[in-house]
Amino acid sequence: MSQSVVSTATNILDHIVHLTPPGTLDDSVQAFRDLGFTVSPGGTHADGQTANALVVFADGTYLELLHFTRAPPSSSTHPWAHKPPGWIDYAFLGNAGTPSIAHTINSRADADGSGARYAQEVRGGRKREDGKVLEWLISATAEDGERGKLPFFCGDLTPREWRVPLEPHSNTEHANTAKGVSHVRLLAAADELDALTKKLTSVVGASPRESTPSRVIWDLGQQPSRRDDPPKLPVLILSTPQDDEESEHVRTHGRGIYEFGVAVAVPREAGQTPYGRVVYKTV
Repeated sequence: MSQSVVSTATNILDHIVHLTPPGTLDDSVQAFRDLGFTVSPGGTHADGQTANALVVFADGTYLELLHFTRAPPSSSTHPWAHKPPGWIDYAFLGNAGTPSIAHTINSRADADGSGARYAQEVRGGRKREDGKVLEWLISATAEDGERGKLPFFCGDLTPREWRVPLEPHSNTEHANTAKGVSHVRLLAAADELDALTKKLTSVVGASPRESTPSRVIWDLGQQPSRRDDPPKLPVLILSTPQDDEESEHVRTHGRGIYEFGVAVAVPREAGQTPYGRVVYKTV
């Protein structure tokens, strides 16, 4: 099932970004294959600084396996240039610019008083290995240090199926029986939880389904472009650290994306990419 829509929905998961050190994309691809994922070719981004490969799911979401083609200079202003390896960011589905995602969120945030602020949309793109040129619009937080905590939005100017190859079916068939994304989990210190909850509520455009002093959960929407209906829609989880390992992650990486949950047909133990945590949820 694939369709093109102009949407003001701001709660649809698009993809999750996993970074490895410069020049290590092939190693990352092999690591994900060893975890039972099928990895599809990606390409090089328009600025030439980064390249990727993709893990595409039948629910229309995907993982972006990313590396810098060469080490970025210390003066780089690229939003991911100084991120440590691992899960570094996540994207929601944007649109082609009308209506503006940034304006939609900023208007909500002004009314809510949450303080969330998104910058005007900018163009981006990627050249696939087969030579096809993809173009999109990015809407991202205007706040320094907020990437990876608040999602960015990716809206296609060229057909989404060019960017997210659901065909052939083998692209979305995984040896580990992965069907789609179960959850994206963010970590934040206890004294940061309330402020980040308010900002994320402005971004998602709906109140959390569950909210406790240590965990907040938002339901996310269904991808319009997908091969199969997901067994369960994904959720966004924001929580405080639950053990020493998670506390250490917040200390060394700061608040933000920590864990990717994947919906699978056959139970599996939690695993590890070279730099990030994967949790398998049986559906």
